[in-house]
Amino acid sequence: MAWDWDKLKQKQQRPGGGGGPNVDEVIQKFKQFNKPGAWVIVLIIAAVYLGSSAFFTVAVDEVGVIQRFGKYVRKTGPGLHFKLPSGIEKVSKVKVRFVYKEEFGFRTLRAGVRTQYASDRAYDDESLMLTGDLNVAVVPWIVQYRIKDAYKYLFKVHNVRATLRDLSESTMRLVVGDRSINEVISSRKEIADEARGLLQKELDEADTGLSVSTIEMKKTNVPEPVQPSFNDVNQAVQEKERIIYQAKEEYNKAVPAAKGQAKRTIKAAEGYALDRVNRAQGDASRFVAQYREYAKAKDITRRRLYLEALKELFPKLGKKYIIDSDQKNVLPLLNLGRDGQGAVK
Repeated sequence: MAWDWDKLKQKQQRPGGGGGPNVDEVIQKFKQFNKPGAWVIVLIIAAVYLGSSAFFTVAVDEVGVIQRFGKYVRKTGPGLHFKLPSGIEKVSKVKVRFVYKEEFGFRTLRAGVRTQYASDRAYDDESLMLTGDLNVAVVPWIVQYRIKDAYKYLFKVHNVRATLRDLSESTMRLVVGDRSINEVISSRKEIADEARGLLQKELDEADTGLSVSTIEMKKTNVPEPVQPSFNDVNQAVQEKERIIYQAKEEYNKAVPAAKGQAKRTIKAAEGYALDRVNRAQGDASRFVAQYREYAKAKDITRRRLYLEALKELFPKLGKKYIIDSDQKNVLPLLNLGRDGQGAVK
């Protein structure tokens, strides 16, 4: 029921009327409000409030964490669930399938077909690192992770995101500090894989409840002021490697050829020696066999050897003229020792 404000103002204007409504009138108003219909409305409102705060829904990619008077009680999966009304139990919904991302050395202002990034120099304190060969490198990277344990994520670490960033930066500096500047620039996948394993180990020891999905290394380089000098050094190193490769190529051509020639010479000498030894052994065996035959029949063997020697000798003598020793005169028409042109043979 509405208050009669006009009557109230009149009472306030009276001397000693006071600055507020009379207590008796307030009690009278509440007595008038005590009707069955009004209490039904109050009960309905209370039931709606309790029902709305007692029932809750958890999405497919979420986990519900229930606290009773601030203390962890239980976890719930996807679907419709019941809890005690607000003030007694509280539910916190944690996305356990969503992939979160943290960027180091740069920031994405607006993603899309043509992604816009913030100035890299604003985050040099994150990306500037000292390599194992005492060079400075600019190493930007991205950490993608999920929440694998909602309880640890909510209650074990005060600021999980800050802890993740600190551990990521320290892990990447540790991995980069063990490599040269050339390895940091060319071996990004190996560095990312090693950093992922070390970061996951650190997160597990800190009870963060996070699981690292991937670490993606962006383009690594040296700081802009030293890039010209670094390029000159790289060109000199490449020229040195080119000369070394050419020398190795000439070496690989000359040395195997020389080794092959040496082996051929050795094999030829071995073959010649074997041939000479076999010939000598054959000659010796033949001589021994001839001597044995000669010893059995000396006259016959001597005659045979004589005939065989003449047989080999005569073809090498050229023209031969046999004249009887009793012949005194030779026919003048026979040009002995001269060819058809009168030349003496």
